[in-house]
Amino acid sequence: MREVLPDLLTWWRAGETVGMATVVGAWRSAPRPPGAAMLLGPDGAAVGSISGGCVEGAVYETAQEVLRSGSPQLHRYGVSDDDAFAVGLTCGGILDVQIEPISRTTFPELEEVARLIEQEQPVAVAAVIEHPDPRLVGRRLVVQPHDVVGTLGSPRRDDAVTDDTRGLLESGRNATLTYGSDGERRGEGMRVFVSSYAPRPRMIVFGAIDFAAAAARMGAFLGYHVTVCDARPVFATNSRFPDADEVVVEWPHRYLSAEVEAGRVDGRTVLTVLTHDPKFDVPLLEVALRLSDVGYIGAMGSRRTHDDRVARLRESGLTEQELANLQSPIGLDLGARTPEETAVSIAAEIISRRWGGQGMPLAARGGPIHHEVD
Repeated sequence: MREVLPDLLTWWRAGETVGMATVVGAWRSAPRPPGAAMLLGPDGAAVGSISGGCVEGAVYETAQEVLRSGSPQLHRYGVSDDDAFAVGLTCGGILDVQIEPISRTTFPELEEVARLIEQEQPVAVAAVIEHPDPRLVGRRLVVQPHDVVGTLGSPRRDDAVTDDTRGLLESGRNATLTYGSDGERRGEGMRVFVSSYAPRPRMIVFGAIDFAAAAARMGAFLGYHVTVCDARPVFATNSRFPDADEVVVEWPHRYLSAEVEAGRVDGRTVLTVLTHDPKFDVPLLEVALRLSDVGYIGAMGSRRTHDDRVARLRESGLTEQELANLQSPIGLDLGARTPEETAVSIAAEIISRRWGGQGMPLAARGGPIHHEVD
């Protein structure tokens, strides 16, 4: 929902009813993950995408029916269905899509949810997408780490779903949960889709050089909250890094230590060390490589620079296991030369490590395009 939220909120504030289609389940080579959304506006406009163009036409027609009837519908699209090829889902994937009317009446908490997302406060929305009692379909809980708003009709349902939703929110995951009709841990009857809106993951770029400007631009494009850090105030300026969310003048190792102490570095944080100057990057990497929970650590430099850096880190007491967490020289082998090409190379390595990719041409291997990652 995040990607279509501005349009959805505009129509919601105007008192309009909008048809919203959300991917609530995806298997095999499905083109979009759970949480992808598409809107049918009151003026007939389509906003967003749930399949990259495969099933949007069929979903658009169903959304028109939903707006007329006011009743949500849950549909499955896959190549085994009679009409799958007719709507274009020929990739071999399967999508479950929930299509529902959104208005001030059906989703009164939307403005507050939007406010929390904009302020990067963690919030999740748990919505009933299937239940023997059709009156419960579309009911929602808005769940924060220490608060919950709404009800699914019984305390047992609310408690079970709230507990599981907080677990998903902590890891920033979307998922469909299955319960008995009254929230029993075993059994079937009620399915609930949880959309988690955790704060944006962080990319911290160390070294205010031209390559850093390109890396910051790429990080922002990928949805990261980007920080550029350098100890030299003449280089670390907002005007040189317009795509960064913040530019910090501080010794890199001191800044990272303070961020770790404040709890602002986690398993979704990526650290790119672009200084390739031992007086900056060795103390920094001593801190970074001892972290038990960080998404990615990469350092720029030639192979000679890398060998010298690793030797210095060994002398400082880092173990071979800790050194194994360092990606250096940074990036995938794309033949990159320019700062922009190098930023693509770095981003490719980050994406590959996040999703278990192998960094090789898709045409050169078989099997599913998308990797299954826990």
